Amino acid sequence: MVDTTSKRQQEIIESAGKLLMEKGIKGLTTKNLAHEMNFSESALYRHFKNKEDIVLLLISFLSDNINSRFNTILNSEINAEEKYLALFKSQFQFFKTNPHFIVIVLSDGLMDNSEDIKNSIKKLIETNFGALKRIMIEGQESNLFNQEMEADSLVHFAMGSFRLQMLQWKISNFSFDIETQGLKTMTNLLTLLKK
Repeated sequence: MVDTTSKRQQEIIESAGKLLMEKGIKGLTTKNLAHEMNFSESALYRHFKNKEDIVLLLISFLSDNINSRFNTILNSEINAEEKYLALFKSQFQFFKTNPHFIVIVLSDGLMDNSEDIKNSIKKLIETNFGALKRIMIEGQESNLFNQEMEADSLVHFAMGSFRLQMLQWKISNFSFDIETQGLKTMTNLLTLLKK
């Protein structure tokens, strides 16, 4: 993963994440962010034009991180079942450490007023879909996964289950261990996906 963010932008991302966790997407304002970082709004504008740019950088950071992790897993020598489990374990570990990114991914209101944000989230979903589809096809070709359904359908089941698990975690105010519970859910789903 190539990190093109400056040290100050990284600090802003972390403060924005903290605000997202405490106040939600509506609380992520340039005024609140500047206050959180103990500097003026005008200083914040030297790094970002507006709130939308901050959200876009958060999505870009998340996308780069996911791409890097997924590519490592996809290019490994393990079988499709192990890749499936490694991919979801990687996701749960990342979000457990960085829960503010779930607020971004699950916040439907983000996409309402910005085509750029909508397109960035769409691209992120397509990346996730593509990685999982590769695993499902590999699993079908090696007779590990159900061949009676299209790979796309298997991906929908997996992504829908993952999203529901993350939503439950968020709604519970992150009260349970997402890595343990999430991996249990995705392992149970794997039983249904297998041949």
